[in-house]
Amino acid sequence: MAVLNQRVVILGGGFGGLYTALALSKLPWDKTVKPEITLVDQRDRFLFAPLLYELVTDELQTWEIAPPYTELLAGTGVKFCQSGVTSIDADANSVCLEHGDTLPYDRLVLALGGETPMDMAPGVNDYAIAFRTLDDAYALKERLRELESSDADKIRVAVVGGGYSGIELACKIAERLGERGRLRIVERGTAILQNSPEFNQKAAQSALTDKGIWIDYETTVTEVGADIIALRYKDQTDVLPVDLVLWTVGNRVNSLITDLPFERNERQQLKIQPTLQLLNQAHIFALGDLADGKDADGNTVPTTAQAALQQADYTAWNIWASLTGRPPLPFRYQHLGEMMTLGSDTATLTGLGLTLDGVTDHVVRRLTYLYRMPTFEHQLRVGLNWLSQPLRELLSVS
Repeated sequence: MAVLNQRVVILGGGFGGLYTALALSKLPWDKTVKPEITLVDQRDRFLFAPLLYELVTDELQTWEIAPPYTELLAGTGVKFCQSGVTSIDADANSVCLEHGDTLPYDRLVLALGGETPMDMAPGVNDYAIAFRTLDDAYALKERLRELESSDADKIRVAVVGGGYSGIELACKIAERLGERGRLRIVERGTAILQNSPEFNQKAAQSALTDKGIWIDYETTVTEVGADIIALRYKDQTDVLPVDLVLWTVGNRVNSLITDLPFERNERQQLKIQPTLQLLNQAHIFALGDLADGKDADGNTVPTTAQAALQQADYTAWNIWASLTGRPPLPFRYQHLGEMMTLGSDTATLTGLGLTLDGVTDHVVRRLTYLYRMPTFEHQLRVGLNWLSQPLRELLSVS
């Protein structure tokens, strides 16, 4: 039996939260039972994070990868509330916002994402730059402008972390700095992209070599200063001069989650059922970085944008099912492949039986991400802008 006058509150406007809200708005609600849907995020813009690298190199503009929530939610019936969240009262089924308001809920979606821990070594919080948010990208661009306008012959950059984020960022910055750039990647393990397909590892290694990027394997950071970085390899510590340190390692669950009286794992992620509902809390859903659970086939779900996008559809469906008297669907994760940018005109793709790199995959990557953007209207605006760019460049030259 359908339930009337229900309120769905979604905390976090990343891939998990925003796409859940959009999917909910499109489900076949009877007008008498459609719930009030509210999306809460402390920022005013959604961030299409896989394209954040292109913002640093001015290949893309802010409006393309970070459209306002009000624009994306226009005409959907979803309310947007720009606010931080101070606490969640699980007993009263309510959320307390920073400006003092309280949002009651009948269904709650926790999609707050994670944050980069900046306390993993002395000085990191004071002198290093993370790369997760728009503000991070702006801070990096400003620092690069300062360095580029200086009279220094060399610009020394250390990128901490040899995962996808570190590799992609290093390649973009190396291209931007050109011959002035002296980049190194600091990796704690014995290989870059340790959990990635061999094809991507080899393509990344080749790109890093071509761009003259050094890799410090089995190395940890012991300190970051205003113009130095201390690196420990085995039992030896070296202090090296550096102009910029980028921190791309670690992922910490939002601190709000640690205060909730629900089951969590050792990383403080919430334990969930395959239906994306919390254990013993059927009215609360969790997805993305803060969720820990197996899918319907017993597979561990990675904390990636690809997984959060898929979880969003199931979360929306299961909320609709719970409010309209239908059984929920257990989530089944489908690994669709991995993509990685290795510069302004080259990328790699592995998945669905394909392995591509170079210019071809650069185009495929862009088109795939264009298709994944949150609304058709935004896809159309961005797509037309990309198509017209070569013509604008030609006219500006002539």
